Amino acid sequence: MGSAPHYSVMLPEVLSAMAPADGEVYVDGTLGAGGYTQALLDQADCTVVAIDRDEAALAIAKERLKDYEGRVYFVHGRFADVASHLAQLGFARVDGFVVDLGVSSMQLDQADRGFSFRFDGPLDMRMDQSGEGQTAADVVNTYDETDIANIIYKYGEERKSRHVARAIVSRRAERPFERTSDLADVVRGAIFSSPKDKIDPATRTFQGLRIYVNKELEELEKALDASVGILSPGGRLVVVSFHSLEDRIVKHFLLDRSGQRSRGSRHMPDLTPDEPAVFSLPSKKAVFPSDDEVADNARSRSARLRYAIRTEAAI
Repeated sequence: MGSAPHYSVMLPEVLSAMAPADGEVYVDGTLGAGGYTQALLDQADCTVVAIDRDEAALAIAKERLKDYEGRVYFVHGRFADVASHLAQLGFARVDGFVVDLGVSSMQLDQADRGFSFRFDGPLDMRMDQSGEGQTAADVVNTYDETDIANIIYKYGEERKSRHVARAIVSRRAERPFERTSDLADVVRGAIFSSPKDKIDPATRTFQGLRIYVNKELEELEKALDASVGILSPGGRLVVVSFHSLEDRIVKHFLLDRSGQRSRGSRHMPDLTPDEPAVFSLPSKKAVFPSDDEVADNARSRSARLRYAIRTEAAI
């Protein structure tokens, strides 16, 4: 289960936004260890469809939630495919859809997953290790220098991405990358850092590779689009994100689909009279974790929550 306990980020705020009620059906798109799902089931006599593409997380959550048999449906898959998952289970619409976009503490703390440079492990980074998708090692060992630089810049927001990519390509000519510690050392050597820097120089490169390998931003955009069709009028969409790339997509989507942006974004064109607002926003501002939560769990520091309520507008 990992060396550290799993912590459900912003759990009180998620419950407040979801407002669970008896008889309703909710989707937890990122089940993890099952914290959100258990809280929803405890809060109301409801049903939860719990999705995760990490089979190890599903196994842990199933054990944790074994006393809720008949009220929770477990799905191994991507939350972007939520509509097809619900259709297979016979649900046309649901009353809430929550996703937590962070990498779970279980994944970070398991060296063999390769998500973190804090532990030496194979350079994998796939959330679904049962699939055949590319690993982070595949990317750094086979992609050309320009593509590696673009990935690290776009998804990791690393300003020195070209220096990092050049160092990666130079070193792999000697021997391929296989371990997280090896890649982290090369990245650190390519980036001048000050002892005053708050984050490890390898952080942004690892973030960029993880997001790219798992297609995280594309999955998010698909899930947001799907939410319009799966939520009943009054249904809640709740998203907890952890960095600016994710939050920007969520913010723009919600403003666009609630008719509160006066200009189009690259994610969604302007609403026209034929495109009524499908969401209402209780607030345009993000909700942040409490000071007490940040003190208890430093990983929640960068979290922010946005939510919206499905209107009766047809699509």
